[in-house]
Order: sequence, then C-alpha cells, then structure tokens
Amino acid sequence: MDRDLRVLNFNSSAATICGLDSAAPGTSFYDLPLKCDKKCRGALETAIHTRKPVQTRYFKCGGAGGGGGEQYVSVSVTPRRVTERQVEGAVIVVRDESSLYRLEKKQMPRSSFSGLIGKSSPMQMLYSMIERLAGVPSTVLIRGENGTGKELVAAALHANGGRHDRPFIKVNCAALTETLLESELFGHVRGAFTGALRDKAGLFEKADSGTLFLDEIGEVSPQMQVKLLRVLQERELVRVGGTEPIKVDVRIIAATNRDLAKDVEEGRFRQDLYYRLKVVELTVAPLRERPEDLPLLVEHFLGRLNAKLGRNISGVSDEALRLLSGYPWPGNVRELEHALEHAFIMCPTRMILPDHLPPVFHAAAALDGATMRERILEALARNAGNKSRAARALNIDRKTLYRKMQEYGISDTPP
Repeated sequence: MDRDLRVLNFNSSAATICGLDSAAPGTSFYDLPLKCDKKCRGALETAIHTRKPVQTRYFKCGGAGGGGGEQYVSVSVTPRRVTERQVEGAVIVVRDESSLYRLEKKQMPRSSFSGLIGKSSPMQMLYSMIERLAGVPSTVLIRGENGTGKELVAAALHANGGRHDRPFIKVNCAALTETLLESELFGHVRGAFTGALRDKAGLFEKADSGTLFLDEIGEVSPQMQVKLLRVLQERELVRVGGTEPIKVDVRIIAATNRDLAKDVEEGRFRQDLYYRLKVVELTVAPLRERPEDLPLLVEHFLGRLNAKLGRNISGVSDEALRLLSGYPWPGNVRELEHALEHAFIMCPTRMILPDHLPPVFHAAAALDGATMRERILEALARNAGNKSRAARALNIDRKTLYRKMQEYGISDTPP
C-alpha cells in the first residue's frame, strides 16, 4: 500500500484470505468492499504513524478464508522507505491461522465442561473422554467416590451424544427394594401383584431411544443382575407378570462407588454383567486429588447459593480458603457445597470467614505444628522430594505445602 493506504499490489493468498478482486489496486483500504470489520486497520495506522513495524496475533476476521467457518488471522505491517518525517507506504502480511488457533484452543485447559467444573489434569482427561464418546452409543461405567459428581458425568455423556434430544432417565438402584426396582425398571402388567391395577411401562421403555442412568449399580441383587444382563444382551425385556418380550433401544450408563472388579472376584457381582457394563470405564477423581479445582468450585457454588438463598456473598476470605484447601474432603464436591451452604447461613456479612465454616474444618486445622512438620517430612521422603506428589499425599495443594515448609523451616532442597 502507498502512504495513503491505497492498494498497490496483492498476491493470490491475500485475495483468498481477504476476499480481494481485480478492482482492488488503486482503491483505498478504507473503501475496499471487504466482508469484515477491518480489524487490521489499527495495525496499519499505527505502523504508518510510528514508522515502526507492528505485529498482531490471532484475532477473529470475517474475510473469505477460514474454510467456511470462523477465520482467525495474524497480521504484520512493515513501513516502506521510512524517512525521518514520513513513510512511503506499508506492506501488510495477513496469515490465516485458523487451524493453528483451533488446535491451541483445543489444547488449552478448560475450567468447565457441560456442567462439570475443574481445570486439573484428571478433569481435562475426563472432558476429552466424554467428547470421544459423543458419537457412539457404547455402554459406559462411571467409577468414583460418593459426592464426586458421577451423575453430572452421565448427564454430560447424554447431552454431548447423539441421543441428546431423547429422554435421559435416572434411577438410584440403592434407594429401591429389589421388588420395587424390578417393577420400576421393567414395568408390570395389570394384576401382576397386589395394587397393580393397570399396565405400567418401566423406565427402560420410557428411556427408549434415549439414555438410562443406573446409579449405584453395585448395590443390585444377584437376581436383578441376571435380569439386567438379559436386557443388555438381547435388548429386550419382559414386564413383571407379563410374557411378551418388548424390544428397547436404550444406551446404558452405570455408576458405582464400589470396586466391582473386587466384587466379581469375591462372587458379589456377576462377571458377565461387569464386562457388559464396562465397555468404556470413566473414573471421576476425588476432590483431594485435584486441589487446584477447589477455588473454581467455591466460585461456582457461591453463585449458585447466592441465587438459591437470596444472598449477596461476594467471596471467601484467604484464611477460610486455606482451611478449605487443607481439608481431606471425604464427602468430595457434595460436602464442599454443603459446607458453603452452612457458611452462607452463618455469615452475617458479605465475606465468608473461618468462623462461618462448620466446626469440622477447625478440628482438622488444629493439628499441632510438630505433628504437621513430621507428616510433611515423611511425605517428602516417601515421594523422593517431589512436592506435587507429597502435597497430594497430604491432601493439600502445592502452594500450601510450600507455605508450611517455610513455616516449619523445612529445606526446599532434599537432603
């Protein structure tokens, strides 16, 4: 371009990326009929004004390129024939970085995904696995301790799959007796038992073409395991008291907090059903193994509880957050939510302080310094001085470990 930013020349790549045509030479940049908002204008004007090169990286551009989707470009502008007072023009190089941008964006840690909260490595792996399972109807077994959010994982699998617009039905297998669970899952015919006044479709039928989530699958009886196995194998069921088989097309997602492999070895769970359920197995890490997710979860629950309780709590004090970070969380994310709700009720101001937390957190923090020093030294020794692993073993985050090491005079260098 010349110093008035009229186009002098352009190559075929510029034509493709920017949508230039044969009428462009001699036309001012400001008058070019581009299908974009001319975001590169700022770089051009700055380079001309300062007489220095300008580079930008990755901004959304509405040009002609980008493979039909959103286009991201980088721009570099170099002034031409710079004198002390003016320039003769500029060379602008526009690069289509759409593919690289999308690749980098995909590799960036996500702080949330489909209702799940967390930026830790275990959560990133979980997000990726959910995405891989989006296009297949495979049966999935979700493992994790109570309170880790297995139901949210099941909901994310359904929402991101091909059946997202079909029913998603949940049943807690541990909350129902064997007889009631059978009737709920398979339905019954009129007269099948006392009180069966009419035919009733079960949850398998109601979830037809959708997803059925069987929570606490490890708690079902051996007799129910046999009946579930038949549905998984044959894709058909018989209502309680009925004789006619009914075909169903249901994706099964099951969850458990038990070690089903051990239950199989000890004869408490059928091996054939276990392998039918475990086509793909997902593990939800406990909260103590992903301490970097705790601040994100706290922020998430603050928003939810403010709406639920009609409050306007603005945050959690640093000392209260340290208490939360140093706690082992046997009840996982569910316990965190309940602890914060307790704090909301006890908090008369807009900031949650240590005194507003449940007493269990103060008891956990009451460990005397000598004992804590011994535990830190032991954890560092067991993990060959690796502070990340030592912090996980102590159920604290790495920043807390460094602070405690400084507090107790523990050398940062292994002996």
